[in-house]
Amino acid sequence: MRNHSAVREFVLLGLSSDPCTQPVLFALFLLVYLLTLLGNSLMLLVITVDSQLHTPMYFFLRQLSFLDICHSSVTAPKMLENLLSEEKTILVEGCLAQAFFVFATGGTEACLLAAMAYDRYAAIGSPLLYSQVMSNQRCVGLVCISWGVAIVDALLNILLAVGLDFCKDQTIPHFSCELSSLFPLSCSDTSTNFVLLLCSSVVHFFGTLVMIVCSYALIASTILSISSSTGRSKAFSTCLSHLTTVILFYGSGFISYLLPASGSPLDMVFSLQYSLVTPMLNPLIYSLKNKEVKAAVGRMIRKHF
Repeated sequence: MRNHSAVREFVLLGLSSDPCTQPVLFALFLLVYLLTLLGNSLMLLVITVDSQLHTPMYFFLRQLSFLDICHSSVTAPKMLENLLSEEKTILVEGCLAQAFFVFATGGTEACLLAAMAYDRYAAIGSPLLYSQVMSNQRCVGLVCISWGVAIVDALLNILLAVGLDFCKDQTIPHFSCELSSLFPLSCSDTSTNFVLLLCSSVVHFFGTLVMIVCSYALIASTILSISSSTGRSKAFSTCLSHLTTVILFYGSGFISYLLPASGSPLDMVFSLQYSLVTPMLNPLIYSLKNKEVKAAVGRMIRKHF
């Protein structure tokens, strides 16, 4: 008989087992998490209150800031708790729930970055028709599709993982729960789970990456056809922030989720960058490289303070 109650909780080994190092890591990543909340909340506030930023580009950027808050909030609180706790345990149900939300928010962000690349192509390739191509209805539709596809994808994987029996070593050498780290702990046959996770990751993340690459190929072709060097520079600058975010997100995300885990500290570093560092950097990338955002912040400060 299958024993579903063999293991009721897991132990997250976390970032370090050294009692002297844990308080330092707690202070560091608490600061990172607070900066993530502050930066993305400020972006949400500025884009919402400034009417000059009510354009498709900033509509997607507002969704990205909201996603970064959600994505980092899935893993950061539990990681910070475990850094100060001796037990470092998490219930099996809580672990599966965390894995679901990590998968769902990460997948939504991948789709959203693809939609933002299409938005940049529409702005540069068809500037006169931009308002018609990227209408409010289309922008809302792209965001809803992004959330819907990611949630369905995550739900399929989690529902299949719910039926697994966990009766082996209950320690997870990570600071958060991921489906790939749960499969080795199961005494059930996980071949179907692994194939589904691999197919979902390849189709979902590589599919959106192909869309982004195609959009930027068309953008590059359009920029090269511009005769003015000033015009080419201006067109490229509108894509620089998004391109930087894409490189950070996909670079660390692919290494964390698609390459086999080796158990080395480098795996943890890429997971930290994907889960915590990139959401913290995104507001800085878009605010420091964007004159309109800096001008909007200045207007808000002058108006209220």
